[in-house]
Amino acid sequence: MTILSLTSIQKSFGDQTVLKGVDFTVASGEVHALLGANGAGKSTLMKILSGDYERDGGIITIDHKEKQFKTPADAKEAGIEMVVQEVDTALVPSLSIAENVTMNAFITGPPFFSWKKRHKRAMELLRRVGLDLDPSLPLSHCSLAEKQLVLIAKALSREISFIILDEPTAALSTKEAQHLFSVLRELQNQGVGIIYISHRLPEVMELSTQVTVLKDGYVTLQKETSECTTEEIVRAMLGNELVELLNDDEDRVLGNTLLDVKNFKVPATNERVSLTVREGEVVGIAGLVGAGKTETARALFGADPSGDSLSIKGKKIRITSPQKAISSGIGFVPEERRKEGILVDFNVVENLTLPVLKQFTKYGFIQKKQEKTEAEKWIKQLGIKAQKSSLLLNHLSGGNQQKAAIGKWLLNDGDVFIFDEPTKGIDVGAKQDVFQCIKDLAQNNKGILYFTSEIQELLAFCDRILIMYDGKIAGELSKKEATTEKIMHYATGGHYGTVRS
Repeated sequence: MTILSLTSIQKSFGDQTVLKGVDFTVASGEVHALLGANGAGKSTLMKILSGDYERDGGIITIDHKEKQFKTPADAKEAGIEMVVQEVDTALVPSLSIAENVTMNAFITGPPFFSWKKRHKRAMELLRRVGLDLDPSLPLSHCSLAEKQLVLIAKALSREISFIILDEPTAALSTKEAQHLFSVLRELQNQGVGIIYISHRLPEVMELSTQVTVLKDGYVTLQKETSECTTEEIVRAMLGNELVELLNDDEDRVLGNTLLDVKNFKVPATNERVSLTVREGEVVGIAGLVGAGKTETARALFGADPSGDSLSIKGKKIRITSPQKAISSGIGFVPEERRKEGILVDFNVVENLTLPVLKQFTKYGFIQKKQEKTEAEKWIKQLGIKAQKSSLLLNHLSGGNQQKAAIGKWLLNDGDVFIFDEPTKGIDVGAKQDVFQCIKDLAQNNKGILYFTSEIQELLAFCDRILIMYDGKIAGELSKKEATTEKIMHYATGGHYGTVRS
C-alpha cells in the first residue's frame, strides 16, 4: 500500500494566509473527499500537491520519503495527476481529441511516433470514460461535459498512483456522473488513491471512504465517511451557521413585461424559442446537459448573434453583439466564468468596473480613486472575501470569483440579468449569497433568466420554470405547479414517469 501524506502545510499570498498547518493523508485504493466552503484552502492545498504552487512550510511524503514538487512535472513523475475544474485551462482547443488525450505520451515519449497507434490509444482511453467520439475531431467541437471526460481520459493515459479531481461532475449529467463513478471505483479497485473535491454532498457520501473538511485554512473534520452525517459535514464547513436554500413562500408582485422573445432563432441549436420576463420576475430555464440552455443564453446576449430581434421594454432590438446587449440593459453571467466571465489576471476592482469603465474615465484617464471607492462599496455588499481590493482574481476562491462575475453587472444597473449555471462549483454558503443577490435584483424590478440543471434551485425561488429539451422549450410550469417529477418529464422529452396534476 502506498501512502501519500501532507503534514503541517502552510501557504500565504502576500498578507493573506490561506493554509495554516494542514494535515492530509490518502492511501492506495482510498477515495478521500476534501471539502470546505469557498476560500477554505482546498484548491491551494491541491495546487501545492500537484506542483502548481510551492509550499511555505510543512512536508510532503510518499511512503515516508520526503518529496519536493516545484513544478507539475515533478508531481506527475511521482504518479500524481490532477483533473482541474476549469477544463479549458488544461486542454488545447485547437488540437484534436486524440492529441489532447495522448498529450502526456507526446511530451515524454520518443521523437518519432505512430499516428495510428496514438489514435488507437485515444480510442481505448475514451472508452474507459464512456465517451463515444471520433478522436480526430477538434476539441473545440466538444461540449463542456465532453471536455471534462476528455481531461479525465488524459489523466488516465499514464501510470498513476494518485488522482485529484476538482468538482469533476459539475458539468456532467446524472448519467455521465454515474459512469464517472464506475470509472473511479475501477481505479480504486486497481489501487489508485483518489482525492475528490466536490460541493455535492450526496455523491461524496456515496463515493468516498474518508472525509476531510477545511475551514479558513484549518482542518475542522477528518474521519471515515461511514461515521459522518451530511449535517456534521456542513457544520464543519460553515461553523454554527447552517445554511438552507432561500425558499420564497410569498409570491412576488410582478410588473410590466421587460423582455419579450418571440420565435427567436438560436444559431448553435438551429431551433426557435419564445419566452417573456416581467419586472421583478425570476424565470428558471431547466434542462439536462445538452438541452441547449447555454446556447440559448449566449444567443440572447449576442455572444452567438441571432438574425432575429427581441423586445426590451416594448422596444424592438436586434442583439448583434455583447456590446449591443450591454447598452440595451442586458447582463450575462456565463457558465465558464474563468474563460468568459472574469479576467483572472486583473484585480477585483478592475473586474467589477470593467463594463462601466466609461463612468470612471475623464479626458481619457481612469479616475482610480473614484473607481476604487465605488468598487469597494460593492465588494462589501457582495461579501467578496479578499484582504484587499488590489488582489488578483486568480487568488480568490471559485465562490468569490463568481460574486465578482455577478457584481460587475450590478454597477451597470441593467434591466435583464441572464445567469447560466451560476452556482456551479461553489459551496452552500456562496450559493446563499448568489440566491440573495438574485432576490434583491427581483425586488428592484429587474428581470432574471436563471439557466440551470439544478432542479432544487429552480423549485426554491423561481416564479416560473421553462423546461428545455433538444434545443426547444418543451414545457412551462408555474411555481405552484412545479415538481421534480414534472420538470424531469419535460426535460427527458416526456420519458420520465407520468406527470401528475
